[in-house]
Amino acid sequence: MSAPTGLREPALSGQTVVVIGGSAGIGLETARLAQTEGAGVIITGRDPDRLDRTAAELGAQRGAAFDATDPLALGRFFDELPAPIDHVLVTAGRPYYGRLADMDVEAARRSLDEHLWLPIHVARLAVGTVRPGGTLVFLSGTGARRPGLGLSVIAAGTAAMPALVANLALEVAPIRVNLIAPGFVDTPLSAELLGGELDARRDQLRATLPIRRVVGPADVAALAVHLMTNTALTGATYDIDGGQQLVTGT
Repeated sequence: MSAPTGLREPALSGQTVVVIGGSAGIGLETARLAQTEGAGVIITGRDPDRLDRTAAELGAQRGAAFDATDPLALGRFFDELPAPIDHVLVTAGRPYYGRLADMDVEAARRSLDEHLWLPIHVARLAVGTVRPGGTLVFLSGTGARRPGLGLSVIAAGTAAMPALVANLALEVAPIRVNLIAPGFVDTPLSAELLGGELDARRDQLRATLPIRRVVGPADVAALAVHLMTNTALTGATYDIDGGQQLVTGT
C-alpha cells in the first residue's frame, strides 16, 4: 500500500543534533523541534540538576553538565561524542551590559569568551566529529548594532560574529557554519535580565514591531532547524527580530 499523500519524511530522521546550552530557552526549543523532525539529541548545560530534568523530559540520548567556556571540558565532551555528529547548535552564553565607569571586567571578559572564543573552539573540535555537510549554528544578536551607553562589550561581539562565522565556514568546509542573530526573544534569560520591566518590554514590542507580536524561542528554533536541513546555506548571518531593527527606539 502506498503512503498517504501529504505526509513527509521527518527532515532530520536518523540524525544526531548536539545543543550546547540546551537546558532552557532557544536551545531547549531547538532540541524539541529536532526530535519532532526525527533527530536524536544530546544537550549540555552548566546546571547539573536542571540539565538532568530537561534531558529526562526530552528523552535525550545524553546530557552533559559542564562549563562550555572551559576548553578542556569542551574537548572532553567532543572526545566522548558518538561520531559522526550531524549538527551542533551553540546557544551557551549571556550578554554583558555595563558602562565603562562601573564595568565588571571579569564578567565582560567571560561574555567575550562565550561569544567569540567558544565558536572558535567548537569549530576546531568539530573537524573529524561532525560529518561533512553537517552544520554548526551559532547565536549572536541584533540589539547592539546601534551604539548606546553600556553596550560596548556586546556591540563588539555583535560586530565580530558575522565575520568570524564567514571565515569559519571556509576553514572547516565542507561542514557548514551559520549564524542566527535574534533581537529580543521571550526566554527565561530575558526575564532574568529585565526583571520587573519584562511585561512593559513585551507590551512595547507588541505595539511597535511590524509583526505585532513578540518573537519566541520556537521562532528561532524553526530557523535553526532550517539551517541544518538546507544544505545550500553556509557562512551567512540570519536576522530574526520581527522587524525590530526597522523601528526607532526598540
